[in-house]
Amino acid sequence: MDPDFLAVLDAYQERAQEEPTKGREPRRRDKQKATKGRHVTAAALETARFIHILAASLHAPHILELGTSDGYATLWLAQAARAARGRVTTMELHDDKSAYAREMASRAGVAPYVDFQVGNAVALIEDMSIKPDFVFIDLWKDLYVPCLDAFYPKLNPGAIIVADNMIRPGGENAWRYIRAVRAKPGMTSLSVPVGAGLEISRYR
Repeated sequence: MDPDFLAVLDAYQERAQEEPTKGREPRRRDKQKATKGRHVTAAALETARFIHILAASLHAPHILELGTSDGYATLWLAQAARAARGRVTTMELHDDKSAYAREMASRAGVAPYVDFQVGNAVALIEDMSIKPDFVFIDLWKDLYVPCLDAFYPKLNPGAIIVADNMIRPGGENAWRYIRAVRAKPGMTSLSVPVGAGLEISRYR
């Protein structure tokens, strides 16, 4: 990893340390209000390193990230794409978050490997032409299953899907996703206690 990339990672870590610790995940309306104009780290360092290792092990992968947020995980996926001669498509509902992530990716030197898209994830997935080899899901939990249903028919054989926050905050939406992904034909899946809990699945 080059100095520019490491410097941006340090900037994210400094920002994360300044953020107050939350005891619970706020409701969607409250969280949108609370995060307007500022950005919080969406993926723990442990999770980011884990998905980087998985994605970088693939050959020229098409990587799909659902939920860009502040772009922390995006940087790690972009670094994996650079190493594996692949590309990242990342989707985010809020244009201010996508713009911030794009700026950080540019500072880190990995922006050329990322296609930043803004809009409703399900609609964007339905319109996309790429066939993903790797999918990282970290957006609103009630969208996990609709997104799964949208990208499942487009997956390349051997594709890996990683869903975040299965343990924390977990809850009914997490269980609904776990049941849904394990019910998909050709899918092998298991939960691992990495970061906030991940459901890792492989297609065929």
